[in-house]
Amino acid sequence: MAASSAAESPITLTLPDGATRMFDGPVTGAAVAASIGAGLAKAALAIKIDGQLRDLSRVIDRDARIAIITREQPEGIELLRHDAAHVMAQAVKTLFPETQVTIGPSIDTGFYYDFARDQPFALDDLAKIEEKMREIVRADQPFVREEWPRDQAIAHFENLGEHYKAEIIRDLPEGEIISIYRQGEFLDLCLGPHAPSTGKIGMGFKLTKLAGAYWRGDSRNPMLQRVYGTAWASEKELAHYLFQLEEAEKRDHRRIGRELDLFHLQEEAPGQVFWHPKGWTMFRILENFIRSRLEPAGYDEVKTPQLVDQSLFKASGHWDMYGANMFKVEHDEGARVAGIKPMNCPGHVQIFRQGLKSYRDLPLRYSEFGACHRNEPSGALHGIMRVRAFTQDDAHIFCTEDQVVSECEAYIRLQLGVYEALGFDKIDVKLALRPEERYGTDAIWDRAEGSLRSALERAGLSYTDLPGEGAFYGPKIEFHLHDAIGRTWQCGTLQFDGVLPERLDASYIGEDGQRHRPVMLHRAILGSLERFLGILIEQYAGKFPLWLAPVQAVVATITSDADDYAREIQKACIAVGLRVEADLRNEKINLKVREHSLAKVPVMLVVGKREAETGMVALRRLGGKDQEIVALNDVIHRLSIESAVPSA
Repeated sequence: MAASSAAESPITLTLPDGATRMFDGPVTGAAVAASIGAGLAKAALAIKIDGQLRDLSRVIDRDARIAIITREQPEGIELLRHDAAHVMAQAVKTLFPETQVTIGPSIDTGFYYDFARDQPFALDDLAKIEEKMREIVRADQPFVREEWPRDQAIAHFENLGEHYKAEIIRDLPEGEIISIYRQGEFLDLCLGPHAPSTGKIGMGFKLTKLAGAYWRGDSRNPMLQRVYGTAWASEKELAHYLFQLEEAEKRDHRRIGRELDLFHLQEEAPGQVFWHPKGWTMFRILENFIRSRLEPAGYDEVKTPQLVDQSLFKASGHWDMYGANMFKVEHDEGARVAGIKPMNCPGHVQIFRQGLKSYRDLPLRYSEFGACHRNEPSGALHGIMRVRAFTQDDAHIFCTEDQVVSECEAYIRLQLGVYEALGFDKIDVKLALRPEERYGTDAIWDRAEGSLRSALERAGLSYTDLPGEGAFYGPKIEFHLHDAIGRTWQCGTLQFDGVLPERLDASYIGEDGQRHRPVMLHRAILGSLERFLGILIEQYAGKFPLWLAPVQAVVATITSDADDYAREIQKACIAVGLRVEADLRNEKINLKVREHSLAKVPVMLVVGKREAETGMVALRRLGGKDQEIVALNDVIHRLSIESAVPSA
């Protein structure tokens, strides 16, 4: 009778759009999807119940907020990747029964599974495993969830020789539900959820590489074999991702940086860049380009110390919130400790605090190409994209509450104009909101988030929210740019801060003659110049626009009769600000052209005896097959115009 009574108790389910559906009693996620529509029932992979992802077979027996998850949603593709990991484990056990399976999660672009076996996998094995996976997907085997007693589960996996699985179960807390997922004859320990069947995965997956991994990440434990794969919602998306991988390899900034002699990195200075002349030329061009945009926008450039006593970072809150990522140094015979600055903001507040400030002085905009150091984990370092020593095109705007929206709007225009000039025309804008651990009252955060929303709306920008992703002192607007092969990079940020001025006692005299706290806006356009140069190298695959190219043209001689003329051309070009080299080697012109093309020099100016006698130049463009005979003065005039730095 009790069960019957429960079955007759109606429940109300609220959909994401606020609509509600009533059911006479407990109902499965699959039945809810079917009640909405046949198309949704077919596409459904899982259900979210009060924010928790669950199998469609799970019964809902109370009022709840629900959402049906399909492969088009981020949760859906993550679930499919997890499903693919299980199917890979099943395929491996079918082909190589002696193998032990350990753990296999989804990751950003796919999945992996760690296996224990005496004989190493070969690359040829990946194709066999992948084909077996496709057979399992085509078989459309149901994923079935079962709950087992702890002892039964341990005994089952021990009997199969799956000692790693048994160890995982033994280490689970007492009272933990032991959930097992079955597909065909294969069983795996898993929290779930999973899609209804293997067929839902589709064929948008591929195994990609092999690697080693210690059991539970501990070097004292046995080494396992990790098989990586990638999985997507469709074969079309898979093809696009594989194209991106291929293109990314061609465009890898580390390879191009080495080939074009731009920079290098070495073990004696991990995460720090050795800039070569050509690379440093590009660095200075980019820095001066940003500087040329800041001066007309009313920024005053400043410079702050590298080494600052811990007392300032403790007062600002960075010592507690960010101390683990700071490099620290003892000084004054070990009596005191200083931090090598990881960011510029505390120093800029110190400049603001020098002398009495009036509301008439605001807004004040301090910019700095600040050298910062952060103790990034060694495993996270990546070329010049992720380093420990970097230069930030940082700035802080001190303003009144009434000036916040207009200052934010002006920054947004500045930011988007810079990106457009650098060749990025597709930008995603995101608003990162208050995190769990934060300084400041809810009232301050309400005001801050409201101001940033108003600025975005006034700028006419659409954006998406990122709950919990704000900094500890305030919300921020993030700018994610799309590169030439469709990858996204988060670079520019604008952060509202009502906390740091309070903590560091920054104030101004208001119209009422009283002291007030300014609002502090943290903003960076490129972020790290090192990282942004890495992005530009990959964006252009080393074929830089003329204004950014470290060597804009090479004057190459056909015969030694033209050497003096080539030097004259080089001198004339340098006089008008062009970066030009002369190649006077006693080599054939085709070899010179080929070598400088490989070095991705944008323009070749070829001269021989006839050109020297007539004052002409044979102009060749990188990637072009034809050459153009042009008078020297016309060449210099044309290249001067083409090489102009994009103006504001």
